[in-house]
Amino acid sequence: MEIKVEEEEESHREHGEEKQPLLQHLSPLSQTENKTLIQTAISQTCQSTAHLANLLPTGTVLAFQLLSPIFTNQGNCDSTCRSMKATLLLLCGLSCLLSSFTDSFRDKDGNVCYGFATLNGLWVIDGSVSVPPEFAAKYRLRSIDFMHAFMSMLVFAAVALFDQNVVTCFYPTPSARVQEILTALPVGIGVCCSMLFVVFPTTRHGIGFPLSAN
Repeated sequence: MEIKVEEEEESHREHGEEKQPLLQHLSPLSQTENKTLIQTAISQTCQSTAHLANLLPTGTVLAFQLLSPIFTNQGNCDSTCRSMKATLLLLCGLSCLLSSFTDSFRDKDGNVCYGFATLNGLWVIDGSVSVPPEFAAKYRLRSIDFMHAFMSMLVFAAVALFDQNVVTCFYPTPSARVQEILTALPVGIGVCCSMLFVVFPTTRHGIGFPLSAN
């Protein structure tokens, strides 16, 4: 009997020694997988923000990204910071809206001239170039411009919701339902607007957008 008990204890020890390394090997793998998932989520968020930013005026996006942490005090907002942040969001949204109605062309010297699209044609901002009526008629205001202006404001709203400083400022302690909405809403806006921009592309090269070769 003593021999059997000793054999059983030795067998349990052997089995325990065999199981212990397996547990040790599993924990680093799970930690690595968690880190990989977190890094993937962060990377996808940054890529989504970058893709959406390409649909907006460059100057507006840069101004928002530079001023957002300053106006929100890194997310620690009081009533004054919220007012300043709301003003910044309003101005940037209006900038995206107005930029959708601008266009550019090159004069005979190769200089880039910007103007606003109107019902009669293109109104040059600085007035340094006189545009012939038949040439300006090609830049007249169209219904698709209003759709692009509306989508630009939605895309900017999605970019703003991707900014944690904005979310923390206006929703410091969101509920579970609000957190789900804040997470899913910018993704849905980005996907829908990106598809609409592809289906209904614009030929305008306004202020803050890439210049036309012509």
